[in-house]
Amino acid sequence: MFKGFRDFILRGNVVDLAVAVIIGAAFGAITASLTADVITPLIAALIGAPDFSSLVIHVPVLHQVPPPSPLPAGYVAPGELHIGKFLNAVINFLLNAAAIYFMIVVPMKYVMSRIEKPAAPTTRPCPQCLSDIPVAATRCKFCTEPVSAV
Repeated sequence: MFKGFRDFILRGNVVDLAVAVIIGAAFGAITASLTADVITPLIAALIGAPDFSSLVIHVPVLHQVPPPSPLPAGYVAPGELHIGKFLNAVINFLLNAAAIYFMIVVPMKYVMSRIEKPAAPTTRPCPQCLSDIPVAATRCKFCTEPVSAV
């Protein structure tokens, strides 16, 4: 029973997944800070708002709803769309995706292309009809022309 559990835990993909979750959480904090502390103020300087989280779209309310008393911490009044917070989240997501792609996916593709050799071809063209036939074939299955074995 414990041998099966040990084999499960020590499989490469389980350990890799655990490391990825931990690194992802730490990296998420870094990109959130980059978004909130660097990129958002730069973009906000162009449009004149101190922070995107203050951008709100007001929508007409069809019926009045009394606000709760006391107001909860994340209370959103009826008819207010906090588009700025959404923009912050989109920028944060795009930064995460770009960083993961350029820092992990692209280098791993390069490393794997250096490690893995190209697969041996399993087919070859028929000299008569140019159809793909298996490498070991002695006769083309399409035109029945005899072909030399490789």
